Amino acid sequence: MLIVPEREIADLMTREAAFEAVEKVFAAMAAGEARNFPVVREALGHEEALYGFKGGFDGAGLTLGLKAGGYWPHNLERRGLINHQSTVFLFDPDTGMVRAMVGGNLLTALRTAAASSVSIRHLARPDAKVIGMIGAGHQATFQLRAALEQRGFEKVIGWNYHPEMLPNIEKVAAEAGLPFEAVELDGMRAADVIISITSAFAPSLMADHVSPGTHVACMGTDTKGKQEVEAALLARATVFTDEVAQSVSLGEAQHAVAEGLIAETDLIQIGEVINGTHLGRTDAQEITVFDGTGVGLQDLAVASAVVDLAVEQGVAIEVDF
Repeated sequence: MLIVPEREIADLMTREAAFEAVEKVFAAMAAGEARNFPVVREALGHEEALYGFKGGFDGAGLTLGLKAGGYWPHNLERRGLINHQSTVFLFDPDTGMVRAMVGGNLLTALRTAAASSVSIRHLARPDAKVIGMIGAGHQATFQLRAALEQRGFEKVIGWNYHPEMLPNIEKVAAEAGLPFEAVELDGMRAADVIISITSAFAPSLMADHVSPGTHVACMGTDTKGKQEVEAALLARATVFTDEVAQSVSLGEAQHAVAEGLIAETDLIQIGEVINGTHLGRTDAQEITVFDGTGVGLQDLAVASAVVDLAVEQGVAIEVDF
């Protein structure tokens, strides 16, 4: 069995490699060549933590495995650790033998950012200039860096439940040589692309905060009950997702479907746009929403890629198991 420790990931996995891995697996899902397994996600009743498993099998990439992990909301303040903690396990699809164990913390941030940036590349208007960020935590910085590579953005605007955290994304904007402005939520009307990356259970972005032609990537809702945007926004938009079943059960679409504002059949897999079987955005005034629920196949795709790189560079640890 190969082990790729968390400490090695930063030197192995790039944003470009994560983007390529996620885009390919979304395409494979839409083509029926890869499937996710049902998600197990539970509140532990300890440390207010959420813990679960995501897995799947990619027949195109011959990747089989699962990610185990979750969210510990007090890690940063109490222990100096990031709140999201996870590990990816890969298995040989021919024999079932364990192939690798891979640190999943940085990979989770990279694959989540890759998913939203895939949606921006395929769905945002080509002339998008202003990007809005809702959320300014650890993952928001990864989201913004990846997103800025997809269009010629000229300005970053941001809002957060805790305004004192906004310097996190202001720093990323400065790194890219872009101005940053803190706004109230109605200020998001100036954005051409909006990324929402929070852990909220009540919506902050409302339908009237979004202007025609905007692309919205909802990246924080991955559990029953969570909600970042008003359900009415999805009713105004063309809604794309990583996986329809997961979107309806625990993604942002769970609320709009439950309220009868949209139907499950209205949801479109982003992989269909990648494969060219769906046109994606059809006009400059259309609002597009990407419901990024975070599928297990994303984790397996980036973990498999990082294992190959670790072997190439001689940093994978091999143990008998």
